Amino acid sequence: MSGIFSDVNPPVHAWSTFRVYKIDEKINGRPDVPFLESVFQKLLLNFTWWVNRKDKNGNNVFGGGFLGLDNIGAFDRNMVFKNGDHLEQADGTSWMAMFALNMMRISMELSLHNPVYEDMAIKFFEHYLYIAEAMENIGDAKGGLWNEEDGFFYDVLQLNDGDSISLQLRSIVGLIPMFAVEIIDHEILEKLPNFTKRMDWILKNKPQLANLVSHWEVEGQGGKHLMSILRKTRLTRILKRMADENEFLSDFGIRSMSKVYAEEPFKFTVDGQDFTVRYTPAESDSRMFGGNSNWRGPIWFPINFLIVESLQRFFYYYGESLQIEYPANSGEMRNLDFVTTDLSRRLCSIFKRDERGERPFNGGDPLMNHNEHFRDYMLFHEYFNGDTGKGIGASHQTGWTATVAKLLQPTRTPKGKFS
Repeated sequence: MSGIFSDVNPPVHAWSTFRVYKIDEKINGRPDVPFLESVFQKLLLNFTWWVNRKDKNGNNVFGGGFLGLDNIGAFDRNMVFKNGDHLEQADGTSWMAMFALNMMRISMELSLHNPVYEDMAIKFFEHYLYIAEAMENIGDAKGGLWNEEDGFFYDVLQLNDGDSISLQLRSIVGLIPMFAVEIIDHEILEKLPNFTKRMDWILKNKPQLANLVSHWEVEGQGGKHLMSILRKTRLTRILKRMADENEFLSDFGIRSMSKVYAEEPFKFTVDGQDFTVRYTPAESDSRMFGGNSNWRGPIWFPINFLIVESLQRFFYYYGESLQIEYPANSGEMRNLDFVTTDLSRRLCSIFKRDERGERPFNGGDPLMNHNEHFRDYMLFHEYFNGDTGKGIGASHQTGWTATVAKLLQPTRTPKGKFS
């Protein structure tokens, strides 16, 4: 049982802490700085644990095993390979870049009330840069996380002889690098002179790191800094995959795996074992992790929610200057505001009545859809059929699926500003 309890999940605590802090501030009209400061101390311990335990070679490239995505891969991502081979994960490294940016933003907020925290903001800014640089360098190397031909991120199996194998399985893993994004407004930087001085020094004296921070002058508003693993070209290429209805884009949100594997399954051999991965829109066909969870096709709300929020941040920075064909092959060019609004609509449609008066999550059940005693009650399933929107798994997953309530709320603040 020790292997089960040692599994780690994505480090989203810093992100959720700051979201709760900002929501509470909006409700009560004042920031709860003691709360943020108290949780920040615990987050420091957690961040240090990740750096010490999940960066196998000390090169800012992180693993983490299944990372909450259970059977997303061709094989168990906690597998211990022969002869020191190991898995370098696009999602593990991306989660840590996101973690560093979240910690930086919390430090900056605390610095507005206590200048002592500016040093911590600088520390996490530099952590982000080194993680992003490591991912960028690996992405340019032979067999790296970024595949230039496909325009997508993949996990890489690093062999002990120095060679590597790219696991070219298009899954939600390749979209997670979008989550490592933060926009810093000029007005905040003006209040943090030490942080701004250090950032400017890096941008001037370390060109290899300066490329990881974009600057955009906005007339009448000062400047914005974009911190993201993804440059504009790579982001656009990833979004092209995401917006393809033959791959990730479903009528009900973003699938956890490309639909192309329904007709042509992905096949891979490691340590003499053959593995096959098929797109399965509903229940799992794999016994991995007990067969009670499926990331091989269904729609999961936590990932979709983060996709929407991340794209809102990118829109806040790029505005009309970044547009993609949405849906792919439609001939319609749309900005990211349109994309996030449409994704939210698709996700919310799982729970709304369609033209037949039925809610897709009920899966066509006449009792649940039409009986007066059942039709108005919502169930928050673990995940949803990637083709039909039918609810699957535990029916009371209010820990994440209930985030649909946030998507249902009308937007009252400018895109990129979060409430």
